[in-house]
Amino acid sequence: MLSCKGVFYRYGAKLDWVLDDFSHAFGPGVHLIKGYSGCGKSTLLRLLGGYLTPTKGMVEVSGYRCPNRKFQREALGFVFQQLNLLPLATVERNLQLAGALAGISKHKRLENVDRYMEELGLEGFMKRLPGSMSGGQQQRATIARALIKEPEVLLLDEPTSGLDDLNTEVIIKVLERFIREGERVAVICTHDQRLDKIADEILDFNKFLPVERHLEALV
Repeated sequence: MLSCKGVFYRYGAKLDWVLDDFSHAFGPGVHLIKGYSGCGKSTLLRLLGGYLTPTKGMVEVSGYRCPNRKFQREALGFVFQQLNLLPLATVERNLQLAGALAGISKHKRLENVDRYMEELGLEGFMKRLPGSMSGGQQQRATIARALIKEPEVLLLDEPTSGLDDLNTEVIIKVLERFIREGERVAVICTHDQRLDKIADEILDFNKFLPVERHLEALV
């Protein structure tokens, strides 16, 4: 459903390649991308989601070259490290807007908001502004927003970073159930070994790119 074919990417013409002839196919299931900070994990997610364009090569989604705006609105759920919840909108409104942009009916939006807020333990936070919530609560709200449109492809950047074991387990169960029930694709960049148990595949990005110089003596 999701693949990279000979992808090259760098952030400037005189800078080193972040991705150098990277090819891989991501089928239904959970794919973990691991590696040292700065090895290109987040860059890969942005390429897969169509937020960056390869310098060379291509990204295909369900046979279509380069993810487009329609795909991003309707079929992609993306969780950035920065979370990016709208600060002046309630959590419920954040989720409703994501569903509306995806073209989901009002009835289905209401149903999905209730479902994912409850599954992620946030049913009492519907009317809260993001700034009035803890970092962990905002993380879970951002995941709920990504799930609201029930996307074909889910891309998550460090979704459990800094979370305690119990809240991490909540997220693991929600993600696993979501992916399995619809034969969907999830690509997760993470350092968190607690996610290993739900992985269908683990890619070690250090095999594709050199370790940064200050880490070489430690490996």
